[in-house]
Amino acid sequence: MPVLTRLIPSPVVVDIRAGALDDLGCVLADERISHSGKLAVAVSGGSGARLRERVAPSLPGADWFEVGGGTLDDAIDLAGAMKGGHYDAVIGLGGGKIIDCAKFAAARIGLPLVAVPTNLAHDGLCSPVATLDNDAGRGSYGVPNPIAVVIDLDVIRAAPARFVRAGIGDAVSNVSAIADWELANRVKGERIDGLAAAMARQAGEAVLRHPGGIGDNEFLQVLAEALVLSGIAMSVSGDSRPSSGACHEINHAFDLLFPTRAAAHGEQCGLGAAFAMYLRGAHEESAHMAEVLRRHGLPVLPEEIGFTPQEFFRAVEYAPQTRPGRYTILEHLDLKTDQIKDLYADYVKAIGS
Repeated sequence: MPVLTRLIPSPVVVDIRAGALDDLGCVLADERISHSGKLAVAVSGGSGARLRERVAPSLPGADWFEVGGGTLDDAIDLAGAMKGGHYDAVIGLGGGKIIDCAKFAAARIGLPLVAVPTNLAHDGLCSPVATLDNDAGRGSYGVPNPIAVVIDLDVIRAAPARFVRAGIGDAVSNVSAIADWELANRVKGERIDGLAAAMARQAGEAVLRHPGGIGDNEFLQVLAEALVLSGIAMSVSGDSRPSSGACHEINHAFDLLFPTRAAAHGEQCGLGAAFAMYLRGAHEESAHMAEVLRRHGLPVLPEEIGFTPQEFFRAVEYAPQTRPGRYTILEHLDLKTDQIKDLYADYVKAIGS
């Protein structure tokens, strides 16, 4: 008899609400994630450390580990420090770098990871990928999904607004990424996972169409849910395809070509997505995306994140080299500098000032 269903790798718990952090210990006990209360908590010296005093009383059996940064060496050191501690789970409490270090360390020592992000800067908070700096630049490492994701909207509201804006750009870029996946299906016959595509598309559209702003709890709830869904979509498909297309290739190009000047991941992805939508002929969709990004204070032109148009042309031309084997509108058009320059001029006119 054929198998008529499939198991989806996803968190056991997704708790997104104001005050969620105060119930962290109870959630872990009630869901049997930690039966003994013996936990390893990875924090940064910033947002995570500031929350330690608030969280520690609900986690009396926890050991705390301060992580210096977001490098592969930091993650390996963290795993070494936690090894042999007989913990039930690892908690990553902090921003994206700490979550990624905790993901990698937890996977290395065979423990489940509980993600407790203090901002919504990107969809890595629930993805099966840890992005860590290494000697060659920046690498992506496959890891299991978090077993639980706890997002306290009060904590998110207290974080700098630029982190929320970056998360908006990352979520909205899903719309462009799915269009690239569909292009690869039409031209190259690449298989689309319909469930993963649906999850990622709806996550992006929910943020793109929501009328609220970063100061609204309702909007933050939708954004947090969208980023979680994006991460799960990547697990369903087995790679980053549902949330990564030409938009992310352009982002990676900025990171590699201008490592000391690169802007936030989500800012670069949002800009890349708006331009990629224009390249594929979706001019109205591109203009609408640019309008939404502007409304939230995100860049839609390279000058708005400190790059000249010429540097942007260079990044767009270089972008396909960042993901060999991935087919997007950039590979499809195979643009050269003069073509990119002309299309960019048209894009600027189309989105208005």
